[in-house]
Amino acid sequence: MSLINEYRNIEENIKELQERLKNMSQDDKLKKELEFEGKLRTLMGEYQKSLRDIIALLDPEAKVGKSTRAAKPVATKRARKVKQYKNPHSGEVIETKGGNHKTLKEWKAKWGADVVEGWATLLG
Repeated sequence: MSLINEYRNIEENIKELQERLKNMSQDDKLKKELEFEGKLRTLMGEYQKSLRDIIALLDPEAKVGKSTRAAKPVATKRARKVKQYKNPHSGEVIETKGGNHKTLKEWKAKWGADVVEGWATLLG
C-alpha cells in the first residue's frame, strides 16, 4: 500500500471515529454513567477509599488483583491399568502396568509383540 493510500485510510478512520464519538457524547445513558462515575470518585476521595476497598465492601468474597486468576488444575497422569499376560506355552503369568518388564520383553522377542499382546487380559 502506498503512503498516500495509507494516509487516506487513516484519515477516513479518524472521521468515522469522530462521528461515533459525537453520537456517543449525545447519548443520555453515557451522560448518566459519566455523572455517576464522577460522583463515585468524589465520594471515594472524600473518604480516602480505593476501588479495591469498595469492591471488598460490596462483595467480600471477590478476590482482587493477581489472586483473581483461577489456578490451573494440576494435570495428573492417567493411571495405567494392570495387564495380565498368560504364556500358553509355559503357563507362566505376569501382571504389569507397563511394557518394561524383563520377562515380558523376552516373550516379545521370542514370539513377537503382536502375539504376546494377544495373551493379555485387562485387570483394571
